[in-house]
Amino acid sequence: METSALSRFSDDHFTAGFIPLGGVFPTETKGLVGSSQTGLTASMSGHPENEIPLIGSLSVVMPAYNEERFIYACLLRVLREPSVKEIIVVDDASQDSTASVVESIVKQYPAVRLERHLHNKGKGAALRTGFALAIGEVVLVQDADLEYDPIEYEKVLRPILQGHADVVFGSRFLGGGAHRVHYFWHYVGNKLLTLLSNCFSGLNLTDMESGMKLFRRDVLERLDLKESRFSIEPEMVAKVAGLGVRVYEVPISYYGRSYAEGKKIVWQDGAHAFWAILKYGIGRWL
Repeated sequence: METSALSRFSDDHFTAGFIPLGGVFPTETKGLVGSSQTGLTASMSGHPENEIPLIGSLSVVMPAYNEERFIYACLLRVLREPSVKEIIVVDDASQDSTASVVESIVKQYPAVRLERHLHNKGKGAALRTGFALAIGEVVLVQDADLEYDPIEYEKVLRPILQGHADVVFGSRFLGGGAHRVHYFWHYVGNKLLTLLSNCFSGLNLTDMESGMKLFRRDVLERLDLKESRFSIEPEMVAKVAGLGVRVYEVPISYYGRSYAEGKKIVWQDGAHAFWAILKYGIGRWL
């Protein structure tokens, strides 16, 4: 029987030295093994042939670069979720103590695995490293900075567990969750890139650049990803569209951080994303 990452550890570990997102701790039953909220499977929707159990279904891939400030709390939050089978942290040659922080967690929680790049290669390279190691039936991307809340895993997993979706993108712009009011020009740039991506992919996404993406592992293995920077986001979208698999969006909360708090994306990343949209979009029709 599959068990979640949480079920193998004492719950006392998760409260020490940890302030939950927004200062509000999750309800006592949420995410606890044995709770009535955790029994969701694909069979509930009448698709038993595609059944994926909630408990222990997720491999969480977490790219990290200079995230010593947030990664400890982030890992503890992820470990609380009963859907999590493993967490693969890929440290992309951080210059701070990110790796040391993760190593301290690895010693306590065997579900956490640390992989390290000797040289900084970019988010895309870190994701590709993590994807190659994942063994869960569903693979989820989680940034190490808590801009995306792990408490929403069950919600974004539901279309896959119910047999409706092969890929799910969390959307910050569909509404239904808290969203920090932040950076107008980032919003404009995101909308323009999403529109351009949709023109080539034929999808009607609202948030192509979302940092919360989920894939059935058998689908992810067919993508043959190449990009090493943030441009992996439009590459994933273009290649998913090329497969013709079932894609869903689910509204998610977004607790965006400022540059003073460690935000890393810059205008050059937008330029690389623009080029990747053209590269993989035009490539679909050649």
